[in-house]
Amino acid sequence: MTPVFGESGISPVSLKTLVRGGTIVSMDPGIGVLEGDVLVSGGVVEAVGPGLDPGPPPARVIDATGMLVIPGLIQTHVHLVQTLFRGAADDMDLLEWLRGRIWPLEGAMDEASTRASARLGLAELIASGTTTILDMGSVNHTGALFEEAGAAGIRATIGKLMMDAGQGVPFGLREKTADSLAAATGLIEKHNNSHGGRIRVAFAPRFALSCTEDLLREAAALARRHNVVFTTHASENPTETHIVREQRGVENVTYLIELGAAGPNVFLAHCIWLTAHDMRLLRETGTRVVHCPSANLKLGSGVAKVPELKAAGINVTLGADGAPCNNNLDAWHEMRLAALLHKPRVGVTAMNARTVFAMATSDAAEALGMPGQIGCLRPGARADLVLVREDGPHCRPGGDVFGRLVYAHRASDVYLTMCDGRVVYQDGDWKTLDMPRVMRDAMREFARISEKVK
Repeated sequence: MTPVFGESGISPVSLKTLVRGGTIVSMDPGIGVLEGDVLVSGGVVEAVGPGLDPGPPPARVIDATGMLVIPGLIQTHVHLVQTLFRGAADDMDLLEWLRGRIWPLEGAMDEASTRASARLGLAELIASGTTTILDMGSVNHTGALFEEAGAAGIRATIGKLMMDAGQGVPFGLREKTADSLAAATGLIEKHNNSHGGRIRVAFAPRFALSCTEDLLREAAALARRHNVVFTTHASENPTETHIVREQRGVENVTYLIELGAAGPNVFLAHCIWLTAHDMRLLRETGTRVVHCPSANLKLGSGVAKVPELKAAGINVTLGADGAPCNNNLDAWHEMRLAALLHKPRVGVTAMNARTVFAMATSDAAEALGMPGQIGCLRPGARADLVLVREDGPHCRPGGDVFGRLVYAHRASDVYLTMCDGRVVYQDGDWKTLDMPRVMRDAMREFARISEKVK
């Protein structure tokens, strides 16, 4: 049985909604793709099928004629706290990018800038159809991220960033090991399964070069003990992996796994520079890998061998990473790149469109311990769904529905985003965010933080 990390009772949304007349891409093997309706009640999908009779008139009917109705997209590696830094660290490699720009900016952040950054990122995610994220948060003010994600209506697992070592780490980010572990553990009681079960807590050490062995080992053990996610970066950059090998005597991923950072609750982002031994350990332990193609290209880090990882039975999911290494949070762009990048090397069928769409939906749901609950549209699933317009010239005249979703569609095609039965975005209108304030605060806070790190 697949473990469900942090599962608890979920308080329902009472509004009954009928999404009528769309092309439903259910990602459920028993339902498939069909023309029909989705009935939502109490935050749950009640029924899926053609010509549904909702019984008593629903409180709301959404006309999906001419649109695709898909499960909400899932990204398993993002950095909300970095959204303010979009465009502030272009054309650098990873370690220069971190030490020269990102760490000083993160270290200068306070609660106001953290909230502004989170809201800006959440607005982009929601409007582009992402309903679930695994977020690597901040060393400081992580509680603000939980609160902002909860208020925005998204489903999020968020980890306090943990850093107790490392060259070039500014004073504002370096922690004592015991303090970091205590702070991360303290977030569980306050935030895990909050906001009706949508918000969960993770442990999130940054990466091997900024964490002591004690921190990594204890964080992994605490994540297992509390039945929550552990996430970190691993084997992203050749210089990073070389330093880890010199300092620790083994390869990066092998080092993490030997410390206990392994298993179905562990997400290792990037995993580009892997040995055959690393891959064997990932497979044997059921550890998850996150593919971030845009960030890996922009930072010049390389291209992960995703077809080989998947062929080995490793669950690989997708993430945009942070806005300053991408420079967007667009799951559609990640899907397209993930499908295209590997074809010249491995063959045109290696990463077909349906496989890639599953990485952003049903595979990610399984990785997060929520199979059948998110990442699919079926009776009993949480009502996380997205309506996608098909009236743009780039969508016509047709073709396979998965091909359209992965190769043709764009974030701007998203008409409506629903999470847990609540419409959070519709046709340019953010229902849970004050967008003039979001934009105003983002501009003000970036200017203020930039002035502090001059």
